[in-house]
Amino acid sequence: METISAVRSVREQITDRIRDYLLCGQIPAGERLSEAKLAENFGVSRGPIRESLVQLTSEGLLVSKPNCGVVVAPEPSGEIQEVIVPIRKSIEVYALKSIFDSLSSRDFRDWDELLHRLKLACRDADENLIVLCDIEFHRSILQRAGNADLLAVWQSILVRVRGHFQRAVHRYRGSLGEVYREHQELVEIFRTGDKEASLKALEEHIW
Repeated sequence: METISAVRSVREQITDRIRDYLLCGQIPAGERLSEAKLAENFGVSRGPIRESLVQLTSEGLLVSKPNCGVVVAPEPSGEIQEVIVPIRKSIEVYALKSIFDSLSSRDFRDWDELLHRLKLACRDADENLIVLCDIEFHRSILQRAGNADLLAVWQSILVRVRGHFQRAVHRYRGSLGEVYREHQELVEIFRTGDKEASLKALEEHIW
């Protein structure tokens, strides 16, 4: 049974957990999600599960089908991703630019902690955790910017490029440590205080 804490609402925690499963590919496209099974797994009533599935459907991760319930949405076509990736670059670079001059030791401490988790995930070849750490790193830039609208737009884009994070891991199979090193190098460039170099490095990192 999944562990749920009392710090955040049950619905929020369940939504985040299911979203993570979907983003890292633990639940394949086309698979039907059962409210009853999810409620049993999380040890809750169907109410929070139903609310979570509605939220994830609105985000585009799930699709509601008549007489079937909700299923995992397919990944968008390559043509759509060619349009979306430049938008994602623009959003993340803009967010980093807006916060760069106010980055503090706390920001770098948080990134160092995340990098440590990513390093361990690479060492253990935990591909799901690698994907989630990768996503968390990029999300942290948007969250630090503190613009709810920008974060919402980025989140909707993330749903449509989620396969990128999985492919990035597959590209480095046999040398997963490269995923860690790429992100470590980014943080080290940020740490120099060179804004232009940092913005360029982040833009080049996103493909």
